[in-house]
Amino acid sequence: MLIPNVTWLDLCLAGIGAYLVKQVLNKNLTPYPPGPRGWPLVGNIQDIPQIKPWLTFAEWGKKYGAISHVEILGQHIIVLNSVKSAVDMLDKKGAVYSDRPVLPMGGELVGWKSTLVLLPYGDLCRQQRKNIHQTMGNRATLEIYHPIEEIEFHRFLKRVFLNPEQLQAHIQHTAGAIILRISHGYEVKENNDPFIDLVDRAMDQFLRCTTPGAFMVDIMPSLANVPEWFPGAGFKRLAREWSKTREDMAAIPYKFVKDQMAAGTALTSFTSNLLVGRSLSAEEDDMVMWSAATLYAAGSETTVSTIYSFFLAMTLFPDVQKKAQAEIDAVVGPDRLPSFADRDSLPYTEALVKEVFRWSVVGPTGMYPHRVTEDDIHDGYHIPKGSLVIPNIWFMLNDPQTYANPSQFNPERFLDNNGKDPEPEPRTICFGFGRRICPGLHLADASVWISTVMSLAVFDISKVVQKGVKITPEVDHTSSTISHPKPFKCSIKPRSTKAVALIQQDANY
Repeated sequence: MLIPNVTWLDLCLAGIGAYLVKQVLNKNLTPYPPGPRGWPLVGNIQDIPQIKPWLTFAEWGKKYGAISHVEILGQHIIVLNSVKSAVDMLDKKGAVYSDRPVLPMGGELVGWKSTLVLLPYGDLCRQQRKNIHQTMGNRATLEIYHPIEEIEFHRFLKRVFLNPEQLQAHIQHTAGAIILRISHGYEVKENNDPFIDLVDRAMDQFLRCTTPGAFMVDIMPSLANVPEWFPGAGFKRLAREWSKTREDMAAIPYKFVKDQMAAGTALTSFTSNLLVGRSLSAEEDDMVMWSAATLYAAGSETTVSTIYSFFLAMTLFPDVQKKAQAEIDAVVGPDRLPSFADRDSLPYTEALVKEVFRWSVVGPTGMYPHRVTEDDIHDGYHIPKGSLVIPNIWFMLNDPQTYANPSQFNPERFLDNNGKDPEPEPRTICFGFGRRICPGLHLADASVWISTVMSLAVFDISKVVQKGVKITPEVDHTSSTISHPKPFKCSIKPRSTKAVALIQQDANY
């Protein structure tokens, strides 16, 4: 039997034919949501930018409405630009809208699909979320960890006082110290801690391998099958190396807890509570290990970004800083550091924390897309099974119809002003929606609050002066999945000699 010669022209014509047939069939279906017109075959491949896509998504919202649609190489993508559409779809239809997409590089080859953020929706995902919820599902369950946070942020004040130029590193160290103490009962070393270094390295690799479009294999998944030695397959070597880092990040702290428990010296922690008095199967053991890894890997990175944003905001908006300091001085006084017990008595500082979460959005597009597990009709639009749904959280928190002058850092928007209702609570938006909402949101909120109030109690934060000129930092954020303010300079100095004395007090467990 002769096999006919197939040319590229034949393939192109066949593809165009299939596309035209699909278009004809689709005319008989409920329409997709509106969106930019794409090209045959490749769709909207040129319409989604690599740099700050949330800005482009916001423009789509203005042009097409709260729900817009694009298609890239057959993959449907739905963008949501309103809180209502996100709640109606991701919350109220959570059974359909809670899966995650397959990421060939980060999820499959490197293996991050083991962690909750990329775990497919199902029994394992629900169990990991349940484990975390039992430890930090609300503010009340976190109270047992308040002394840990107060002590670690007191140590943070000492580090900043001694070396303010290393602010970002101090935030990273402190956030990691808190999470590791809670997740694994591990007390970090003051310098060059091996667990902190491991987490930082793993999270850097995580962000690099899960950034959309960073690797060709995410666009052409079949490339995952080529051997590592094949020309252009350097990503396979990276995946192998990064997979080892990912595995170490989970396994080494987990082994530490088991060894400490065997020796009878383990501190109470998220992990020890899940292990004590239980005989686990291999599957259950793996689930506990990855629940703990998820807790401290994801939690530390988002907290670092938000606290760094607080220092940026205080540098740029000194009047806000002075109002918060005046409130703290009146309630707490100069003779002690603030504590969680003061929280309900500091309404302006509470509003300031809300504004930090709104003004500098850590997950501008909701970390990772939701994936639709079955066809749906929503608001008269066809949402195909397998669609990726992206909530544009950045726009939801910067919509001028919701937040007056959104680029302005203004905590008073969340207070009662002359009978005017406060603007919407940002913490019900910034942590995501539905069954994929961040499970560590209460810990993140507590960490940002205590770092804010302690820092304002003892430090004045201001612009750096160089040659008599004040240097105004630029408000600019990275385009990564977890967005950080780009590095900036600020001046951090003790407010008084009493503040120095408070900083230098012992801070021990």
